[in-house]
Amino acid sequence: MAKRRLRTGPTAALPARPDRSELLRLVRLADPGAREDGDDVVAVDVRVHAPVEADPGLVGGELEQVWACRVTAEGPLPVDYFDRFLAEGLAFRLGGLAVCRGEVTDPADESLPGGPAVILPVRPAAEELMELLEGEVEQEEEFVFTAGGVRVLVVPEKGQPPAAQELLPFAAELTALELRGDDQAKLATLALSLSDALNGLVVDRWRFRVDRAEDLLPPAS
Repeated sequence: MAKRRLRTGPTAALPARPDRSELLRLVRLADPGAREDGDDVVAVDVRVHAPVEADPGLVGGELEQVWACRVTAEGPLPVDYFDRFLAEGLAFRLGGLAVCRGEVTDPADESLPGGPAVILPVRPAAEELMELLEGEVEQEEEFVFTAGGVRVLVVPEKGQPPAAQELLPFAAELTALELRGDDQAKLATLALSLSDALNGLVVDRWRFRVDRAEDLLPPAS
């Protein structure tokens, strides 16, 4: 695959060639209906191309060896930037870097904005949510709460992330509890707790489904 296309991306630049079955498993966290198509994986209308060995210059020499998985949209995206989210989410889980429009980013960089979200079929009442948060709870605005160093924003979920398809038969519009804070482990534990209590599911900032707190943390090097 041409180096220019890999640099344009979105591309997951990985330090080792991922196992084919593992790549499919990870893509299915973003879209449970993802399937193999030849050597590629197709999720909704997005294709994750089979990994190819690339020059380390693709990521400015940040990795000694690079296996690149380019992601291309083949139809309407279910969520804005879903193709880029796929590349970044894969890079995060496989200890790599993401390349998009020539820019190289490290998805594990904790200074980047975003955090986990709890996707719900029904917007919870403020009183119900406040009872589920830990510590002293403050309501900053109608749909913004803080508790124990965590900020919770209650917002309509944009688009229809494939990871949350199981909730759609029960909701015309999904609600997201966006969690923000410096302690990723704490955010993960709270997200899973809120999900259990409110019959939702947890996704990370790239809209990959999360079932364990450790899935929100970078893989051990």
